[in-house]
Amino acid sequence: MAKIAVLGYGTVGSGVYEVLRTNREVIAQRAGEELEVKYVLDLRDFPGDPVQEVITHDFEEIVNDEEVQIVVEVMGGIEPAYTFVKRSLLAGKNVATSNKALVAKHGAELIRVAKEQNVNFFYEASVGGGIPILRSLYESLTGDVIEEIVGILNGTTNYMMTKMFYEGAGYDDVLKEAQDNGFAERNPEADVEGYDACRKIAILASIISGKQVDFEDLYCEGITKVTVEDMQYAKVMGRTVKLLATCKRHGETLSAMVSPCLLSQDHPLFSVNGVFNSVFVHGNMLGDAMFYGSGAGKLPTASAVVGDVVEAVKNIGYNLGYGWSEEKLQIQKQEEVEHRFFVRIKGKKEELQQKLEASFGMLQYVEVPEIAGEFGFVTESMKEGLYEKKVSDYTEDIISMIRVED
Repeated sequence: MAKIAVLGYGTVGSGVYEVLRTNREVIAQRAGEELEVKYVLDLRDFPGDPVQEVITHDFEEIVNDEEVQIVVEVMGGIEPAYTFVKRSLLAGKNVATSNKALVAKHGAELIRVAKEQNVNFFYEASVGGGIPILRSLYESLTGDVIEEIVGILNGTTNYMMTKMFYEGAGYDDVLKEAQDNGFAERNPEADVEGYDACRKIAILASIISGKQVDFEDLYCEGITKVTVEDMQYAKVMGRTVKLLATCKRHGETLSAMVSPCLLSQDHPLFSVNGVFNSVFVHGNMLGDAMFYGSGAGKLPTASAVVGDVVEAVKNIGYNLGYGWSEEKLQIQKQEEVEHRFFVRIKGKKEELQQKLEASFGMLQYVEVPEIAGEFGFVTESMKEGLYEKKVSDYTEDIISMIRVED
């Protein structure tokens, strides 16, 4: 019987405990032996809850127990999660985590430590919740060079963008609704500023490059500036607005970023709505593939964690070699990344058209009858640095800019 310790009994931790209890028999069949949760670490007690029988408040009890072969870290945050995970690996225990902040910041080091100790560090649930994207990249697509990953990787912001697009609601209203429904935290900064999605695309970029990609180095723009008027323009254009995390290969390097983007109706992510996540992958042999599902939530995330636990049980004493090196990948400079740009500008098209085309070249113009005193235009594809240079002559008149993803 494989003995497990779970660090944290919050939303995901209670989900892991529930999945292991509810699906006990089928999990044992697939793992090749029964699994038992020997400890659940938490600062709190849970009187009346069956978990109370295995609650401990002392991590030392777990790390010093040789019977515990697998540690599940679902505490969140960097500390004490990092210290507990590293000490568990050094003690010869396998670790499974859902903690994207931990994996994005310390993943390469923890992967190395796991290899040195001949154990495994698993992190499937850190990207896309219940969507099995990481193991697919490591196993099913191991013969491919992944050339592009484009994802909707945050359910909170996707829920908000969906509401704004289809219901015409404003940002503040949809944020409050998301909070009231439990889809957004009271402090939603990590979601709405794009930091959550940025960590996840950094992990995906690290996997496909085999080198460390630091999320702090990536361009990251959230949804806080997206307005009802932007959505009106999108509808006139036959497009929608989504917060996208993108990673694209350019020879020996990658570009990676997070920003709101305008998607056409034939884009594979156009119809991904609500709290769902989806990841589009293009490989040089595979071509196109899509992964879609619940990107967060108690049981979807717990399901992915338990999948890692089963994998750990099946590979006790053998390091699978999943991961990337600590060598840092030089990401393509943001000013070199190419896009088309949708720009809203004050004034009348007839008066500005000649000057704009002299600056930007061929343009597509967009007007919304209900919005007076401005119009929009879409540029040809150009590097971000060149766009910034061209737009500098119109700084006082520019209302907003959203990238166009074709």
